[in-house]
Amino acid sequence: MSSISIGDAVASLLRDGMPVRFEAYDGSAAGPRDAGIRLVLTNPRGLAYIMTAPGDLGMARAYVSGDLEVHGVHPGDPYDAMSLLMNHLRFRKPTPAEAVRLVRGLGLNHLKPPPPPPQEHLPRWRRVVEGVRHSLTRDAEVISHHYDVSNTFYRHVLGPSMAYTCAVFPKESASLEEAQAEKFDLVARKLDLQPGQRLLDVGCGWGGMVIHAAKEYGVRALGVTLSREQASWAKQAIDEAGVGDLVEVRHSDYRDVPETGFDAISSIGLTEHIGVRNYPAYFGFLRDHLKPEGRLLNHCITRPHNRPESTGAFIDRYVFPDGELTGSGTIITAAQDVGLEVMHEENLRLHYAMTLREWCANLVENWDACVAEVGEGTARVWGLYMAGSRLAFERNEIQLHQVLAVNTTEDGRDGFPLRPTW
Repeated sequence: MSSISIGDAVASLLRDGMPVRFEAYDGSAAGPRDAGIRLVLTNPRGLAYIMTAPGDLGMARAYVSGDLEVHGVHPGDPYDAMSLLMNHLRFRKPTPAEAVRLVRGLGLNHLKPPPPPPQEHLPRWRRVVEGVRHSLTRDAEVISHHYDVSNTFYRHVLGPSMAYTCAVFPKESASLEEAQAEKFDLVARKLDLQPGQRLLDVGCGWGGMVIHAAKEYGVRALGVTLSREQASWAKQAIDEAGVGDLVEVRHSDYRDVPETGFDAISSIGLTEHIGVRNYPAYFGFLRDHLKPEGRLLNHCITRPHNRPESTGAFIDRYVFPDGELTGSGTIITAAQDVGLEVMHEENLRLHYAMTLREWCANLVENWDACVAEVGEGTARVWGLYMAGSRLAFERNEIQLHQVLAVNTTEDGRDGFPLRPTW
């Protein structure tokens, strides 16, 4: 069997031509010479990654390892390259005979999978073997994989707010910090927080919501997070904000909170991690921890439909192990089925695209410091995942919904005015 160049192999699988320049270590190429963006496959390991894991996982492995270089964009924000590829790169499925010819022509030795990059988490089937999905122990482990990267790294990417959830931009020209403050305040307004009330914030992150609630609304707040690094940062931030008498953050699973009778509960970016099958228990737990007429604000990433759909291999292995997404209809149904009354919901999809744009800009601006903190491979993972997520929000492949519910009393009292006040 005669060999085939890598460039010819790529070109043979394209439906409409190559929108970027592709160059390989064997000297072959495909696509226009004057393209503004070049993909360069630098070594055989990169080819083996791609051949042994076709799709986003193999490409990600090669890119994270530095075996696939993208010229013309910054690694902290490969948005332009990803947008061009997603909109204009169309691969056709080869026939079985063509697939055999390509594999043999490129070399059977490339079918031995190289060790994955160190940033990659275990495959889902291995995690199932090694622990029950969404158990207390396993949830703590996968949350640590993502959130305990480095507080310093997160500070470079997220900015001073240390808010790792969708911001709300009151106007197009608003800064990221203004938008994050508006997000926390919107949640507070929807919850109708009042001085002296008690707020529980599940999945509290670095403490942004509980600090805002205490400083701006005089609320006594408890936040819980499974990330030890987040809890440590939050405790320092609480002291610096001067609200230590009002706010407590615990390194704890929300399921271990014994207190009840909260006036309000906020859940900002937690639902993605708990598993769809656990929604009844999750919403039941939150209902049981609310006083009568107490409000719940659930803020999370969703699908634009309610069909089961996995997050994809790259996201599952590199970003959010065990993460699950579904549609807002499923979330609303789960809340209603445990007896909560859903009062309002809204989609902030484009606000998350804008948030991710700003995070990528921060990563680019602080690239050298981020690489020094976590290594270039991890920094590349973050640029890739944030730029790809921005595209997914823009293309309506994922959404961000806030659902406001209340623990209505048996005689129908919900504590709401006739029209929203926020």
